Amino acid sequence: MTDTADDADAWLWLEEVRGEAALEWVRDRNSETVAALTGDPVFGALREEVRDVLDDTGRIPYVTRRGGHLYNFWQDADHLRGVWRRTGLDEYRKDEPEWEVLLDVDALAAAEGEKWVWAGARVLYPEYRQALVLLSRDGADACVVREFDLATKRFVAGGFEVPEAKTRIDWIDADTVYVGTDLGPGTLTESGYPRQVRRWRRGTPLAAAELVHEVAPADLSVTGWRDDTPGFERDFVVRSVDFWRSELFLLTADGPRLIEVPEDAAAYAHREWLVVVPKSPWLGHPAGSLLVFGFEDFLAGGRAAEVLFTPDASTALAGHSWTRNHVIVRSLADVSSRLEVLTPGPDGWSRRPMAQLPPLVTASVTDTDPYEGDEYFLTVTGFLQPATLVRGELGPDGTAVVEELKRAPELFDASGLSVRQHFAVSADGTRVPYFVVGPEGSGPAPTLLYGYGGFEVSQLPYYSAVTGRAWLARGGTYVVANIRGGREYGPAWHRAALGANRPRAFEDFAAVARDLVERGVTTADRLGIEGGSNGGLLMGAMLVRHPELFGAVVASVPLLDMLRFHRLLAGASWTAEYGDPDDPADRPHLAELSPYHNAVAEAAYPPLLLLTSTRDDRVHPGHARKMAARLRELGHRVLFHEHLGGGHGGATDHEQTAWNEALTHTFLWRHLTGAEGSPG
Repeated sequence: MTDTADDADAWLWLEEVRGEAALEWVRDRNSETVAALTGDPVFGALREEVRDVLDDTGRIPYVTRRGGHLYNFWQDADHLRGVWRRTGLDEYRKDEPEWEVLLDVDALAAAEGEKWVWAGARVLYPEYRQALVLLSRDGADACVVREFDLATKRFVAGGFEVPEAKTRIDWIDADTVYVGTDLGPGTLTESGYPRQVRRWRRGTPLAAAELVHEVAPADLSVTGWRDDTPGFERDFVVRSVDFWRSELFLLTADGPRLIEVPEDAAAYAHREWLVVVPKSPWLGHPAGSLLVFGFEDFLAGGRAAEVLFTPDASTALAGHSWTRNHVIVRSLADVSSRLEVLTPGPDGWSRRPMAQLPPLVTASVTDTDPYEGDEYFLTVTGFLQPATLVRGELGPDGTAVVEELKRAPELFDASGLSVRQHFAVSADGTRVPYFVVGPEGSGPAPTLLYGYGGFEVSQLPYYSAVTGRAWLARGGTYVVANIRGGREYGPAWHRAALGANRPRAFEDFAAVARDLVERGVTTADRLGIEGGSNGGLLMGAMLVRHPELFGAVVASVPLLDMLRFHRLLAGASWTAEYGDPDDPADRPHLAELSPYHNAVAEAAYPPLLLLTSTRDDRVHPGHARKMAARLRELGHRVLFHEHLGGGHGGATDHEQTAWNEALTHTFLWRHLTGAEGSPG
């Protein structure tokens, strides 16, 4: 391991995102990768198959209710950048609904000569006529904001408009918003997010907007919003200290009032309640509980909680969603979904199971209307089970009347495939679950293992037609590892891999790899691995720590230089997850974690494919560039490709996504079967 100082880093110049020399190096590497992989006989077929899947019109158009309309954003072969549209419930029930198009992003991009990418909208309650539309240039996290009139379907001349930045904005009323954005020196945190919340009134200069709250430069960010719930209208500010700690303030006539919950708890107000999910034991309740307090009673000093969910060794809270009179609680039992409906009453909260779900599936509440009614939209999916979308109405006691609205098509041949869950034993004895999708008992097969392991991101069963077409239907086996760093077993599962303990996630992933070989699912030379972003760090760690376990590695938009990540784009915001390289207490373990600093010439690394984007303004493309350059210098096999657009997602439309997937799977099939193309 080499703790390379900045002035000794021979590839530091590759961090110049748009530097002429750096982009020339990128073009050279791109040409090599295109020449190496796109001529493979399987590349074209994969590209077309993936594009067909992505453009399939039978996909479920998921919706969000706003008043009498259901809103959807849609991309397909005719709408590469997509359309924002809406319809009514009766129309949505039809196989081919009629949609009212509000904004055609392709037409806007063509008219303005910009590579606009849809980044969402904030629509003003209760009339739902005004929207704050967010548009990204070529997929970056930074967006421009423009006010949009949903009745005229036009941007509002002279309306609210914010230049490109990592802006936080929300409605207060028709003529006022809370906004945090880049207003020049001193207005952003060291992580590049808003340091100030301002109250901006229509027709006044943004720079003159009233300052509501300001946080320290070293904090992560600050945001403000209005709770529009009728009868419970309140204004709040959240100071994000770092990725895992925050403070919630109620805005009063006397100024911000701190809501006294632990900094590591998630907390918000809903109607007459204060809802808290502590991540550490609090008031006698375990981490990962779902607690409800009377809001006014809590402000007055009361600390008696109604307990809506209590975790145990195998069960964790996955989320919760409010309707007007109920709360739907989602939990995971060994990474399979469970649902309950809880209802407040004069004698406390009653509960009942919401639905009987098969094992190894994921149930998600995609939308509710907490203002007006007890409608909900629920989707259920699994690795071999295309999503089903149902709509329900909860009765006074929590019982539901349910109708199936949409069922996604089967887009790959799953005959002969099954889903199994196994547990590997990690280096410290921890049992680590993982899912295996593929033919059972057919002997070692080319296998693709996916992992993430960080930021409380759980890896749940889901139907991926892209994976189905590109991998499973061609004879491969697909595996998803539920390693520590995620939230499959609650806050403790995440904290077990924080900071200096990050190697626990690496050990878990290696244990899954070994278990797959021991079970005869695959062999090391036929085992490929894939991950992106923090999962790209996992891939880099596997490459340099356990090269003997794998036959090929793919890392997308990866984090790889753990001694400089905090100085690159949004990297300073992740020190709470990994540690601070400028802190003498953290630097040693970060030097040990850093794949870039632990690559050596004498190791026998498996072939590596690195994918990134020039427009990724979250994880700096320099991570992948420098890793590729260093490995090439050391004599290792590495291919590199960088899209000039695409942002952190690596692609902005279906065409780019299909190209990326074809490149990835061509690379994997080549190296895991010992020949060009796939076996099928």
